[in-house]
Amino acid sequence: MSPAKRDLRIDFFRGLALIFIFIDHVPGNLLSSLTIGSFGFSDAAEVFIFLSGYSAAFIYGRAMRERGFLLVAAQIWNRCWQLYVAHIFLFVVFTAEVAYIAQRFQNPMFAEELNVANFLEEPHVAVVMALLLRFQPTFMDILPLYISLLLLFPFILWTIGRNRWIVLALSVALYCLQWWLNFDVPAYPAGQVWFFNPVAWQLLFVIGALIGHGGVGGGLAIPRGRVWTALALAAAAGCFLMGLSWKLANAWPVFPAILLDQIWPVDKTDLALIRLFNFLAIAYLAAVWVAPDQPFLSTALARPVVLCGQHSLYVFCLSIFLCVIGQLVMVQFDYGWTARAAVNAGGIGIMIVTAWLLSWYKDAERAAVRTNGIPAASDTRRV
Repeated sequence: MSPAKRDLRIDFFRGLALIFIFIDHVPGNLLSSLTIGSFGFSDAAEVFIFLSGYSAAFIYGRAMRERGFLLVAAQIWNRCWQLYVAHIFLFVVFTAEVAYIAQRFQNPMFAEELNVANFLEEPHVAVVMALLLRFQPTFMDILPLYISLLLLFPFILWTIGRNRWIVLALSVALYCLQWWLNFDVPAYPAGQVWFFNPVAWQLLFVIGALIGHGGVGGGLAIPRGRVWTALALAAAAGCFLMGLSWKLANAWPVFPAILLDQIWPVDKTDLALIRLFNFLAIAYLAAVWVAPDQPFLSTALARPVVLCGQHSLYVFCLSIFLCVIGQLVMVQFDYGWTARAAVNAGGIGIMIVTAWLLSWYKDAERAAVRTNGIPAASDTRRV
């Protein structure tokens, strides 16, 4: 079977989500008004998890058909290990970075705000908790979620290949059961929970996987037609108007906040239903309006974002370091326009340049393989 052609939409939207995550994590960043979180109830986290499920099913689903369960399960768990190592490395550098900044500028609140104070007080306990994925400083909560979802993914993928409706029914039932029993994953320190509850967020990951598996057969087909598009557009517009009315009501109390009493709070930890509903509407519109062969995706304008999406793990880890530096600049030095522009341009620029260098290295390595026949260490497909 010939390899499937790469869907640049996945790379583009994943790269865009990474850039949005960086922007949203810098306090006082005016560009955050242009990210997806400002146009409804969902944000870049939903984009990242959905696309992770989609791409995992698309890549590993084909491999499982051709090579069987055991080999593909080993590949997925190997990927989990790589993500785990990346997370621990990120944790070590992140805590060192925050601790140094807090001491250098005599600002203990910096460590408090980024949830590193416990590490400074009892590092021997915090390190063990980090190894168990229970200690998750600020900005470092999405990789543990992704790792936990991938750990069980071989069994989910195997079941999708036999009966996709069973997988969907079980995933929805688990999501509803979580809301009924209010089950959260405990974290460190005592009394804390995982910011992203995997019992709830698994539904979005599974939906992405079911749709992604359709690329190799056996997945869910996206319904098409003007009626479906109109419904999705109405849902996305309705969520946008509701969110906008809440913001206006917060600024001017006389302004009516649409359905605020009925919907609030919009819980991110347990993936509130309105967040899921809002994201699926936006995702549907993106799927029907942006074709896989959209010319824009191959243009020079889209290329930097696509490259970020193709090297998502490296770019994400880098963006966490940049978020801390950006927060330092904005909080410790200046909130002015010059500082904001420098943080945004510098952070996004460094992410893009890094993605370009990684792409250049891979292309050069593959060219050497074609010329000399030497196996390339990086010649593997990543999710």
